[in-house]
Amino acid sequence: MTNTRRLFLKQGIAGTLLLGAAPLLSAATPDPVKPKKEKPTDLFKLGMAGYTFVNFDLDTTLKTMEKLDIHYLCIKDFHLPMKSTDAEIKTFHEKLAAKNIIGYAIGPIYMRTKQAIDDGFEYAKRVGVKTIVGVPNVELLPYVSEKVKEYDMNYAIHLHGPDIKLFPDATDVWKHTKDLDPRVGMCLDIGHDLRNGCDPVADLKKYHTRVFDIHIKDVTAASKAGRGIEFGRGMIDFPAFIKMLRKVKYTGVCSLEYEKNMKDPFLGIAESIGYFKAVTDIV
Repeated sequence: MTNTRRLFLKQGIAGTLLLGAAPLLSAATPDPVKPKKEKPTDLFKLGMAGYTFVNFDLDTTLKTMEKLDIHYLCIKDFHLPMKSTDAEIKTFHEKLAAKNIIGYAIGPIYMRTKQAIDDGFEYAKRVGVKTIVGVPNVELLPYVSEKVKEYDMNYAIHLHGPDIKLFPDATDVWKHTKDLDPRVGMCLDIGHDLRNGCDPVADLKKYHTRVFDIHIKDVTAASKAGRGIEFGRGMIDFPAFIKMLRKVKYTGVCSLEYEKNMKDPFLGIAESIGYFKAVTDIV
């Protein structure tokens, strides 16, 4: 067999093998990978409103938060009474630190008198937080404005929807605070805002300079009949709300205030936190 014929046969065999392998090579070659959309670096933090655990002690609260990987707590006075000693406050913070949790604010606290306002600011100072979530009488707002200057704290008025006349929605809080010290603003409860016929996404956009705290929840209806429900099952547009948090560069805490089945809330809390984290990851 001549060298030319041998070369021809080798080339033919090689070509046949390559042709047979072509489908396999094609299948093994992945399509070009599209660049993954970069997730925004969120300025806001996820926390827990202490009122969620009104029926449970501090240890249960902290254990639940640890399991959910939540690190910010808005402190209620049933977990840390306003008359706590300095030693008791120190022990409280040590318990939180052991679970990698920070008490970032106090409240909500109802304040009907100047003395109640004085007590609230002193309590916040002793606890070591810079935000008070409060519900003052309207006529006391000028006094609150003086106090935020004296203590250099933010005062976030908690709105309550149609259940009570005092501060039912974000627009009402804005009207009462826009001419006061800029550290007097609101705790935007998105569920109650919606229940009073408002749009919490639009309100966050309009009033974000006075939003110092946010209580996140879902509700079944945009009316007084609306009740608390697990996130994603109600009327709140969480994807739009999260996008607005980023647009206005909100740097505070969004704290879950879960109000369904408050004597056995744990599965609902877990579902809601999981939903919020998942939406945050994909929008």
